[in-house]
Amino acid sequence: MQVRCPALLPHGLTMSATARFPLLPYLLACLLGVFALCGYWYGLGQPVVLPDVASASHKLQCASYTPFDKDQSPFDQPFKLRPERMDADLALLATRFECIRTYSMTGLDALPDLARKHGLKLMIGAWVNSNPVDTEKEVDLLIASANANPDVVSAVIVGNEALLRKEVTGAQLARLILKVKANVKQPVTYADVWEFWLKHPEIAPAVDFLTIHLLPYWEDDPSNINAALNHVAEVRQVFGNRFAPKDVMIGETGWPSEGRQRETALPSRVNEAQFIRGFVAMAEANGWHYNLIEAFDQPWKRASEGAVGGYWGLFDADRQDKGILAGPVSNLPYWPLWLGVGGALFLATLVLGGRVRSPRAALLLPALGALGACCIGTWGELARVTSRFTGEWLWAALLLGLNLLVLAHAALALSSRDGWRGRAFKALEQRAGWLLAATGFAGAVMMLELVFDPRYRSFPSAALLLPALVYLCRPVSVPRREIALLTFIIGAGIAPQLYREGLQNQQAWGWALVSLLLVAALWRSLRIRKA
Repeated sequence: MQVRCPALLPHGLTMSATARFPLLPYLLACLLGVFALCGYWYGLGQPVVLPDVASASHKLQCASYTPFDKDQSPFDQPFKLRPERMDADLALLATRFECIRTYSMTGLDALPDLARKHGLKLMIGAWVNSNPVDTEKEVDLLIASANANPDVVSAVIVGNEALLRKEVTGAQLARLILKVKANVKQPVTYADVWEFWLKHPEIAPAVDFLTIHLLPYWEDDPSNINAALNHVAEVRQVFGNRFAPKDVMIGETGWPSEGRQRETALPSRVNEAQFIRGFVAMAEANGWHYNLIEAFDQPWKRASEGAVGGYWGLFDADRQDKGILAGPVSNLPYWPLWLGVGGALFLATLVLGGRVRSPRAALLLPALGALGACCIGTWGELARVTSRFTGEWLWAALLLGLNLLVLAHAALALSSRDGWRGRAFKALEQRAGWLLAATGFAGAVMMLELVFDPRYRSFPSAALLLPALVYLCRPVSVPRREIALLTFIIGAGIAPQLYREGLQNQQAWGWALVSLLLVAALWRSLRIRKA
């Protein structure tokens, strides 16, 4: 006796009571696909346990604070901060820190009273720039606030990275510092990246203590997470020896939780927690003064620094704990959500494929569904993190739509093509060349960006992996001259982008591999066309 297989079983295959082999590989492939999905997303989100550095009984020294909500920036017109937001922020920060550092005086009139309310000290800063009128106003407000709140303001900072930005000269900055010192009782300092203290030795005699910024991710020679703390310790020792007896405060140090890799420096929540916890333990063991950057993620910084700029916070932009200071930390704490999305895509792929054409296709369909679910989910997460402007959101949406169409085309190619599946396959098959051309265009655009303007751009490997593999395995008719040009652009860019990123950058290698697959897919389709 023979029985017909269910609707999702490979078309035309039958099984008897003693010979069920065709069904078992299909079910096994489906099971392996489910395991792959679960393992992929759990692997990304698996919590990591590290030693805590903050608790209710042990507060850390200081953290940088900018009072913007996630929908605000310092460039807003009109410029209006929200006192209720600052009040809630300081109440939260007071549970973990003894003080906060600010960068500007504009709009922060209420901050000293709020700090007093929550038992926090302030290191207040004046924003120094190339406009002497604005700078003078900031300095006058700094002096007034320091004198009006001696119980709260523990130190004042005259300028932040103004020498790095080349907005003032060393002599101009020294005069501003001396003016402030003559009018306040608190210690006075200036803050900049450590190299600029060495380039401008005239600043050190003017300050009461040095405030240096040490950000291994942004160094000209970026440090990986395992070498970053050693780099910090070496620089701190050099400054301690060179500028003694003046104290040296590490005024900014931290690690980003999201964004593109720079050489061996890889952003992630786990790496941020590893760096911050390791640094705090080292700083407290050596008696260093320090300030962590920063209290909260600042989405507005992504506009000028790329995606990575918005993710240096110890808390996210919604003021939720990222697990950086204490407790288990996960690179993707909401991985079950993406697993659910991936599971839905996996099931949709099986349903769309329906009865497939052969036993081989029955094994390929679950693999296709798992691959598509992982690629589309990964691209969705990357787009959520990196998209800053309307144009970038639109670009991400178009690439998402392209992946869904390619996934549908591949699933229907494996199907029996009966009824509506046959009509849908025919419609997509007629447009398959344009789907590949769109993939090639996207790859060429992003390759040019990563070759000529890579600093603030993330690697879009997940967006093109699925189309590259599908059309590598199944060449389609394409417009010849256009595809030849796109193939050349992508192929020619592989070596330069690897050279710029460094051969130890895994994300750059991932993009190079996807680009090679896409070049091969485009080339195979060109040869099919020529034949």
